[in-house]
Amino acid sequence: MTTASPSPRARSTRQRAAVSAALDEIQDFRSAQELHDLLRHRGDSVGLTTVYRTLQSLADAGEVDVLRTADGEAVYRRCSSGHHHHLVCRSCGRTVEVEGPAVERWADAVAAEHGFSDISHTLEIFGTCAACSGGACSGVG
Repeated sequence: MTTASPSPRARSTRQRAAVSAALDEIQDFRSAQELHDLLRHRGDSVGLTTVYRTLQSLADAGEVDVLRTADGEAVYRRCSSGHHHHLVCRSCGRTVEVEGPAVERWADAVAAEHGFSDISHTLEIFGTCAACSGGACSGVG
């Protein structure tokens, strides 16, 4: 999970509202290109550069989480506001938010053992969901 300090609210525009609405509708992480395609199919006229810029602004403000795929591409998702981790299907992108109290205790213990304080961490777990494992996956999460 990406955590960022909230920045001043960005200027509200029709394009920003369209990107934000698209993020509200999806459950899985999507790339800027995938969000741009979704917007185009919905009839929203938003340029790809604007989508990238808006997503970066939302990420900087802590309003979306950002993951890097295996090939290094950034993917975005609006998540809950509390600290959490993600379980992500490598095949279809299905994403589940999970809490990990054992991970939190482990991170605190390792930090303390080595004299670190004020720690932060991210943990994303990648695997194959049951639908993809069983061959019933539609390819879209």
